[in-house]
Amino acid sequence: MAEAEKEKESFTTGYKSHQQKMTEIRQKLKEAEQQKNVNEDFEKLKLEMSKLEKQEDEFRKKEAELAKKEKLTPLNVDTICHEGKSKTIINKYKAKKELTEDEMAEKQLSFTKKNEKLLKKFGMFRRYEDSEAFLTEHPQLACDETANYLVVWCINLEVEEKHDLMAHVSHQTIVMQFILELSKQLDIDPRACIKAFFSRIKLAEKTYMEAFNDELESFKDRVRKRAEEKLEKIMKEVEEEERQKRLGPGGLDPIEVMESLPQELQDCFESKDIGMLQKVIANLPREEAEYHMKRCVDSGLWLPSAQDAQEGKDTAEVTTEEAQVTAEQNNYDSVD
Repeated sequence: MAEAEKEKESFTTGYKSHQQKMTEIRQKLKEAEQQKNVNEDFEKLKLEMSKLEKQEDEFRKKEAELAKKEKLTPLNVDTICHEGKSKTIINKYKAKKELTEDEMAEKQLSFTKKNEKLLKKFGMFRRYEDSEAFLTEHPQLACDETANYLVVWCINLEVEEKHDLMAHVSHQTIVMQFILELSKQLDIDPRACIKAFFSRIKLAEKTYMEAFNDELESFKDRVRKRAEEKLEKIMKEVEEEERQKRLGPGGLDPIEVMESLPQELQDCFESKDIGMLQKVIANLPREEAEYHMKRCVDSGLWLPSAQDAQEGKDTAEVTTEEAQVTAEQNNYDSVD
């Protein structure tokens, strides 16, 4: 036990020193960039920063190794005589059985039904102390289903234009995702990572907080993009529903047909001037006139007379013939 404590203390001291070096070099690089003082010393600083970043990965692996070793330490008088309330024995995390999409959906539905009030409450916390206490009291929330619920909630809030609330719940979503990620790294149950995560986040280590905040901002950007896509989909569905409602007897959209007509015919329908319509139709080639009038009938822009409909006549041809007869009659009258 003493050896483990010594190893942990040695790691903590070394890591703090490493963090301090990274902070100092990062500040020097920033100052050099602002002053546009890019010289040989600047390149040396960049090289040293690169080495420190590689060491950071080694520290992370060592930290995970120590946490895992501590978790697997056998129980004895040295290991159990500590804070009783903070000690929870949880078995090594067992790999989850692969589920089908239907099984996952059913699991999510069942989990949400049982825990929705708790999920809503967790999503509204902000202080790490409150979140830690709540998850310690309700450890079943440390799971993928909670993260899934919070993600969907964030998207819906953004769709509803509740931007501030979306940002608030997003913070809690990343808290849960970091706990789950830590669980994967250590290969232990997520419930065993609750205390470990909050202990680290409350230390406010610069690199860890930067990683957390970067992921938070990236997540909010993804939520905004997903909300836009969802809104576009909803709008398209509404537009298609409206389009289906206005389709004419022949299955054509009157708006689309109207926009496709020659300007002269559009003017006729907009002014509802039947006389003008007959003149325009009479001046068009017969095939073109029949084509446009058939589309007008199929879209409901032009309603055939009850007699023509009953006799089953081709309304486009009848209308065209009527227009031409009318035009001929007008010419005859003008000659007289």
